[in-house]
Amino acid sequence: MNAMEILVPILIVLATVAAMEFVAWSSHKYVMHGFGWAWHRDHHEPHDNRLEKNDLYGLVGAAMSIAMFAIGSPLVLGEAAWIPATWIGLGILVYGIIYTLIHDGLVHQRYFRWVPKRGYAKRLVQSHKLHHATIGKEGGVSFGFLIARDPAKLKAELRRQREAGTAVVRGSAGA
Repeated sequence: MNAMEILVPILIVLATVAAMEFVAWSSHKYVMHGFGWAWHRDHHEPHDNRLEKNDLYGLVGAAMSIAMFAIGSPLVLGEAAWIPATWIGLGILVYGIIYTLIHDGLVHQRYFRWVPKRGYAKRLVQSHKLHHATIGKEGGVSFGFLIARDPAKLKAELRRQREAGTAVVRGSAGA
């Protein structure tokens, strides 16, 4: 096995993980806060349930990963298999694991309790908390999951949305 046979799959996995942040951002902004709000709503409302309808989106991600593994599998498609799909499927899986640990675990503390005091992890938590500062599906900021914009800029954007009447902001989050 030569270096390229190792390097290319690694690069495909890494590129897929990076691309999944864009897929997650756009699906969160336009699907979850759009026509898919029925599944996402409970994620933005207080509840005591262990599971949310929003968790169904994780199954959609899992189905995408499984489909790519199938497309890349000679056992499934024989000679028609497209091997790079296996590495894309692995990248989607890796992103899903990162998402679950960071979004569900760190930000929403569904699996463990740790509140970061500084650095990237604190910024990520602050950014996502600002995403949850709006009431309803309209408006909002910070639709990504792993890329965290400056919380001060997000607050300013929330303030603009509130003043323009395009979002209802809870408390003083947008102040």
